[in-house]
Amino acid sequence: MGGVSGVPALDMYQTGDDVVVKAALPGLKPEDVQISVTANVLTLRGEFKQENDKKEATYHIREQRFGSFERSVMLPTDVQTDKAKADFENGILTITLPKAEAVKPKSISIKIK
Repeated sequence: MGGVSGVPALDMYQTGDDVVVKAALPGLKPEDVQISVTANVLTLRGEFKQENDKKEATYHIREQRFGSFERSVMLPTDVQTDKAKADFENGILTITLPKAEAVKPKSISIKIK
């Protein structure tokens, strides 16, 4: 898994109406993850559980991570946290944060005289 060691890899992009954040969280369940937004900072917290060690085994490679993590990112614009939604499918958490009405692009009609 790419990204910073020990924290989930993230993708963040925006559309005309939303800011979307995707986080790779393989092996976690939705209830193992907490999401919060404070002052335009999105924070993910959770914990990767360690499987029982094989006491009689000698590991040659051990790259699967375990332990708690916290990852915070600055959102690119103001969002409506009360209308945010989060979906979790196949180890990918997708958070959709609608942009605040004040920052959405607005069209201005030109009146023809």
